Order: sequence, then structure tokens, then C-alpha cells
Amino acid sequence: MKIVQMSDALANKIAAGEVVERPASVVKELVENSIDANSTWIKVEITEAGLQQIKITDNGDGMSEADCEMAFLPHATSKVKNESDLFHVKTLGFRGEALASIASVSKLSVKSSEGDQAGTYLKLDGGKIIEKKKSDARKGSEIIVEDLFFNTPARLKYMKSLHTELGHITDLLNRLALAHPEIRFEAIHNDKGLFKTAGTGDLLQVISQVYGMNVAKKMLPVKQETLDYSIAGYIAKPEVTRASRSYISIIINGRYIKSVPLNQAIIRAYHTLLPIGRSPIVVLRIEMDPILVDVNVHPTKLEVRFSKDKELFTNIEEMIKNKFREITLIPEVEQKPMPKPKVQSFQSMMKFDDPVRKSVEANDNAQEVGNIQQETSINPYEIKETTSYHVSGEETDSSEDIDEPQVEIEQQEQNHETNEQEFEPKETQNPRVPQMYPVGQVQGTYIIAQNENGLYMIDQHAAQERIKYEFFKEKLGKPIKMSQELLIPMTFEFSKQESIFIEQYKETFENVGLFFEQFGNQTYIIRSHPNWFPGGFEEEVIREMIDQIMNEERVNIESIREEAAILMSCKRSIKANHYLNHSEMFRLLEDLRKSTDPFTCPHGRPIIVHFSTYELEKMFKRVM
Repeated sequence: MKIVQMSDALANKIAAGEVVERPASVVKELVENSIDANSTWIKVEITEAGLQQIKITDNGDGMSEADCEMAFLPHATSKVKNESDLFHVKTLGFRGEALASIASVSKLSVKSSEGDQAGTYLKLDGGKIIEKKKSDARKGSEIIVEDLFFNTPARLKYMKSLHTELGHITDLLNRLALAHPEIRFEAIHNDKGLFKTAGTGDLLQVISQVYGMNVAKKMLPVKQETLDYSIAGYIAKPEVTRASRSYISIIINGRYIKSVPLNQAIIRAYHTLLPIGRSPIVVLRIEMDPILVDVNVHPTKLEVRFSKDKELFTNIEEMIKNKFREITLIPEVEQKPMPKPKVQSFQSMMKFDDPVRKSVEANDNAQEVGNIQQETSINPYEIKETTSYHVSGEETDSSEDIDEPQVEIEQQEQNHETNEQEFEPKETQNPRVPQMYPVGQVQGTYIIAQNENGLYMIDQHAAQERIKYEFFKEKLGKPIKMSQELLIPMTFEFSKQESIFIEQYKETFENVGLFFEQFGNQTYIIRSHPNWFPGGFEEEVIREMIDQIMNEERVNIESIREEAAILMSCKRSIKANHYLNHSEMFRLLEDLRKSTDPFTCPHGRPIIVHFSTYELEKMFKRVM
């Protein structure tokens, strides 16, 4: 006989291999049980990153004596009674695998009470109850897991360093705290505090405790209601970025989940506002009817499926975009406090004689007492000539089909009155960007400007990139004709793999106006291309389309046009070390104010940095 039924102990160990991957998995399952038990306070105590001991204490509903024993049997659960309940899961746990699996690979003890009578104490070893007695009547539960994986030494071999395992636990607790700001969490490792939350229900307060006050100050609230979804949370300003997407936290009905499509929708909403390779900090809490989400996809319950996923992704993307359209995204430069120099060391360095020293001290004291804050009055500069900014000769080539904005200097003889009218802010300019008056240029790269709110530094290359990008994006997005014939056909030589894909998707290419004509084994000629192809960049665009076919098995014209617009804007913008006169700087700033998103270049780099009047005065000790 070859087929036999596994013992419960063996089945639990196999289940533990899926559910209990590392100490953080144990913490997750136990804390989620505490949350499901309506706890308002949860304490997590860890020793040696959880490998030695994990202790979870809560003030939840607790368990009766009978329930306490049943809880450690395979597939025992209080949350799912029949098949239909799977479509209305409102709790974090429901499979009935966690406690049995954890107990099977550890030495576990539990103390629990419903609060109205004496509680129950159980001790288990490898999943078997070895001791049972009465406990105190404190309402809630306390579970201690010791010597994790003591009877599965192979699993211990795959554990990482203590720091790595502790990092996983900390990250998990951070997510749970963000998902449940109404619960007071406390975490301790080796008798030292890891973090605490207040449990006030204020999500922004939890964000400050998890990511720090400086990050919390730069988080923007977002909210949207639809018939199917209620979305609320915080998104970071584009100036706050991280190298990993792990700082995006998505919570569905109180459950932290991982969703690549949701992450992609969020990244798309930050489009061109983030530097390449950087990701935002986002915390979104989404409430929906449980029937619209399937949480029974993966044993760890981190992955889910949505019934109306496209609608949800679109709503989130538009919600974030609309938020950014409402506000100014110019980063503020914050002056870090500098240590106050000691008088003795200052005197020893300068060796002032008494009269000079007394004079210096008198002036310092007067400034400290007076704390004078000068008001700044900005006078728009009188300009005798109006010119548009220009680029150097090698950057001015353009496509025959697209008329770029005027880039050559045009001297105009106008009187003073006309000039003042010319430089008045236009109604079409972006209200999120203040009027700025140029004062000079640093290293032929950064424009210095000012207004009543302080000083601004503008990256001239990034500014013109944004202006040209929006221009080209609009033009490339509205092609007048399908294709244009080439006087001289273009010749391409492709690899064997590329040639196979070209032949396989030849019809797809032809549908977007690109016709490959074979001219040898791996050589092709193209006699025409779509009219929106940017002049001078045809080869780059065609190869981009081939790469897209190979990676995605489709051609996304919108993304190709987007990349073409970015490429053209970068190649044809003012470079560093290019000096502009005063009129050119003013014209560039005014054109920037007309842009839809004038805060970052198409690659996500900031265009404008603001030094407030207050920060300037702090730097020069006018205010202390």
C-alpha cells in the first residue's frame, strides 16, 4: 500500500512551512488574532529577534476554557462557519491554521480569560498539550512562543541574522499600527523599547511615530468616496522619496496587503514628479464590501483579488493626481540648527582687546534683545528689452512637423510702459507658482529669483525641459496624419531574437503605421513612419517599440509618445554653464508658470527650491 493518511502532527508541520516562514510570521498571526478579538491595547515582547521568545499580550475578548483547548486543533476557527462566510470575511484571520501550525514548531503557553471568571492556562510542546490549569481572571490573552523551530532544525538554517529578522518584525508591526491607528501598540526587544503608538485613531500621528515628524509634516491627506470604495489616507509630497516601493502601505478593510497593480497605479499618479528609481511614501486605507475582495488567495493572506480592480486603480490614480493639482510643490529649504559658539573659544581665537570685545558683545546683546525682523519690499525690475530665452546652436534642430516655441533672441524696441505691461503676470499662468523676479545666475546653471516670500533657485535646464516636454507631449498626442514617406529609407540590422519578434508582430506594427520590409536575413528597411515620430529620434523610438513588444508583447503608443516627448525635451533644452541675460531669465520663469506641472522635470528632478525669508534670517542670525 503506497498511499497513507498523514498524522496531524506531520500535517501541522507542513502547514507551518507555509504559514510560519520566520519569527515575523508568528508575530503577524498572533497580533492579528488580538486585533480580531477587539483589543484596544497590544503589547509585543521579543527576545533575540523572536527565535528565543515571542510574547503577545492584549486586552481583547479572551477565550473560555473549551475554546482555549479547541483553538490549537487543526482548522479550528471562530470566524468561518460555512462556505458562504468565505465571501464575507471581515476578520484578519479565518483559516484556522495559524495556532496549530505555530504550536507544532515551538514550545507554547497561553493564558486567557473572558474576564467574568477564572481564566485558563495551557502549555504545549510540539503541538501537544502537556499542562492545563486555572489562571487569573484578567480579561484578554497572553501567548508565549519559545524555542521557535526547535523540532525543525532545517528551518533554523534558513534564518537570517538577528538584525534582519528583527527588521521584518518591526516592519510588520509598523504596517499593523498604520492599519489600526485606534489600537495602542507597544513593542519591546531584549527589554528595550522599539516603538509605541498612542491608539488615538489619528493616522497622521502614527505616521509620525513610524517615519518621523519630518516626514509627517510633508504628508498630504487624500480622500475619495465611490459607490463601491471608501479611500482615505496620506501621500508624501514628491520631494519625500525612498529607494524602495516597500514604503507604500495599502490597507484593505483593516488588512495590510501587497498589490503590484495598486503600487503601479500610485507610481503612475506621481508621473514625472519622482526621480528615476525613487518611490513615494504612501498610506492608503480602503474600505469596501468584503464580497468585492477575495482574501483567500495565499496562506499568508498578504495577496488579494479585487472584483472591480480597474475602477479601483483608476480612482486611486486620479485622486492622487487631483491632490497634486491643488497645491504648490516647491520644496522648502529648512535650516538645521547650528550649535552656538562658546564665548571663551571665540575670544581665544580672535584675541580681541577689551574695548573691541565689549563693542562686539554689546552689538550681539542688542541684536538678541531686539530680534529685529526686516520687512522685504520687492520691486519688479525695470527691463529695457524683452527677449525670449535661447539655446545654443547645436540644440535647435527640430522636426519638420512640429513648430517648437520661439527660442531665438528677438530684440524688441519698446518703451518703458510697454515693458511693464509685458511683464505683468498673465491669467493663464499657474496659480500654484508665485511670481518670481530674477536677480542673477549661478555658474550659468541656476537662476536666482526673489519675491516677498523669500529667495528661489531654479534649475534652468530642468525648467525648460518641463516647458518643452509639455509642448511636445501635446503635439505628439495629436497627430494630424497617419504616416509620412521618407525620402531616404531607414535601414536597421536586428538580432535574431528581435527579427523573430518583428515577424511575429508584424501586423501589430503595421496597425500603428510602422512597416518593416525585409532586406536580407536580419536587415530591414522602413520607407515611412507615423507622423508623430520626433525628427532626429526616429531610430530610438523604433527600437523602443521593439523592446516593448519583446517585454510586453504589445505596443503602447501612449507610453512611446511619452518617452519621445521626454527625449526631445531633454535634448533641446538649455544646458548647464549657459549664461542667460536678465530678460531671458524672466521669460523662462514666466513660461514655467504657464506649465501644468512646473515643479519637476520629466525625470522627476526638482525645478524650484524655496528659501523662505524666515530661513534666510535664521541663517544670518537675524532671528534666533
